[in-house]
Amino acid sequence: MSTSRTKNIIIGTAGHVDHGKTALIQALTGAKTDRLKEEQQRGISIDLGFASFELPNGDQAGVIDVPGHEKFINNMLAGVGGIDLVLLVVDCNEGVMPQTHEHLQILNLLQIPRGIVVMTKVDLADEEWADVVEEEIREEVATTFLKDAPFCRVSSITGQGIPELIQTIVEVSSKIPQRDSDGPMRLPIDRHFSVAGFGTVVTGTLLTGSAHVGESVEVLPPGEKVRIRDIQVHGKKQQVAYCGQRVALNLAGLERSILQRGSVIGTPAIFEQTNRIDARLTLLADAPRTIKFRDPVHFYLGTARVVGLIALLDRDQMEAGETALVQIHLDRPLVAHRQDRFIIRSYSPMFTIGGGIVVDPAPVKHKRFRDEVIKQLEELESGEGSFLLQKLTELQCARIKDLEQISGMGREKITNHLKDLEQQKQVCLLADQWLPAPVMRSFSERLLESVAEFHQQNPLLPGMPHATLKAKLLKRLSGKAFDQLLANTALQRAGEWVQVEGYVPQPTAEQQLILDKIEVNYRKAGVVAKGRREMLEPLGLDDKTIEDCLGYLFFNNILIKLNEETFFHRSCYQHALQQLIDHFAKQQSLTLAQYRDLIGSARKPVQALLEYFDTLKYTMRKGDAREAWKLPSSAQ
Repeated sequence: MSTSRTKNIIIGTAGHVDHGKTALIQALTGAKTDRLKEEQQRGISIDLGFASFELPNGDQAGVIDVPGHEKFINNMLAGVGGIDLVLLVVDCNEGVMPQTHEHLQILNLLQIPRGIVVMTKVDLADEEWADVVEEEIREEVATTFLKDAPFCRVSSITGQGIPELIQTIVEVSSKIPQRDSDGPMRLPIDRHFSVAGFGTVVTGTLLTGSAHVGESVEVLPPGEKVRIRDIQVHGKKQQVAYCGQRVALNLAGLERSILQRGSVIGTPAIFEQTNRIDARLTLLADAPRTIKFRDPVHFYLGTARVVGLIALLDRDQMEAGETALVQIHLDRPLVAHRQDRFIIRSYSPMFTIGGGIVVDPAPVKHKRFRDEVIKQLEELESGEGSFLLQKLTELQCARIKDLEQISGMGREKITNHLKDLEQQKQVCLLADQWLPAPVMRSFSERLLESVAEFHQQNPLLPGMPHATLKAKLLKRLSGKAFDQLLANTALQRAGEWVQVEGYVPQPTAEQQLILDKIEVNYRKAGVVAKGRREMLEPLGLDDKTIEDCLGYLFFNNILIKLNEETFFHRSCYQHALQQLIDHFAKQQSLTLAQYRDLIGSARKPVQALLEYFDTLKYTMRKGDAREAWKLPSSAQ
């Protein structure tokens, strides 16, 4: 969990233009959020505004002021994605207006967890009129998440009701759970600008994880790694920022020109951009139009806005009020994760028509009207454990880091889900990688079948080469995981070979004749055995027969393989080793020339022998000579 001492919450406003959102924030925090000259001249908010204040209980609140004018709904959508608590602001004199309705629809689609209805400008209306407007507002929110929300009447000018509103915020915010800062960092950018002498600064709400001065982060898009030079939280310098805080990051070496609203700052190698998502889409009950296959829409997720094409998977069109599983193809990439909420607006003219939740942020392209596709997506929807299991099944094996990248969940949460699945015997852990139980069984069976088949096709060889067997499975299966899988089967390792337990190669009579010829050749050659080609070519054998016979002779220690070209018969090798042992019983060092003369061989095979002894740690090279190291007492 977060190590910050106070709870950090994000409060957002919503409501029609000129209903007093900015004035309300100023009354609560003392800060004026209209920062643009045009906003101050026109008296309306155009872009997002930000403020902060400490609640009486010590919790720290970041406040986002969103524009209410329908022309700036794009900016409003960029600000509401990460809020914990919304203040729905309605002017007591005007009551519910078009943007009150649209903002409420958006908040409901995004499933903002908590809210307070605030009726402003009550100093300009009598109580009887205020009662009528309150009844209208309650009727408007009756079918939304605000149906049981607290209702406050305030005047930002006189201060009436402001203390009561602050106390209500405290009461509601006390029920908001502390966010977990242990997951990967993710901060959607809602503003970016340059500061003279400092460079590029980005701001946003830290949705998950934490940010530290000096650490490297990734900017997506474009996918560039940069360093956090400085951090400010609510205008104060900090070494660490935690999720749930409004954050400004000064990024070293980043050109502002490559940034855009909708870019995400995140933990490197965790987040990926996607051009396609699977989603559960819901159209508003009063949506003025249907959705047909591949209809274009404006798609809003986090602070990003792109154009998407709606691919209906189980129908030809969606009617108002319907919900369906869909695939959305995006005109440019963005960062998305499972369970991210989004909004869609009609392409032209633009108005909010629906929204939904991401089911899979990186799906394959689906074919329509396939029951198995719908079933798979429904399983993905059913919970985090189901999502991890299905993604693990697609990958066949994965490390925790891989699943962090796919799911956006923290390491601890993923591990807990996997342990639950392990107890249910649905997944298995091999070294550092997790596999679905059926995949592990399939891998084990494939190994057994592969080695048994190899024994049949290569009866001379003691087994299948370890590297060849591993190549039969996934490349991304780690070496440690493969060896642990191997240890759980009825197979055994014999040096570089893998064999069915108890397997002993049995040469045919014809093969034994060939083996005898090779052995005789090397025994006769002794310590002056030439290279592989000169020794074996006169026998007129094909390459496979040679490889099989050599494998058998090596495994049974009839031939000793010094390197890829030089082999000694066992008796000759033992004689040469005994000569080495006898020499070091009397002398402290040995040169190549001395050893060549000692055993009566040529330079090339002697060099191969000495290098082989080095690898066995029998000898240690010191300049041009060798010294004894872990030399055995006898060549036998």
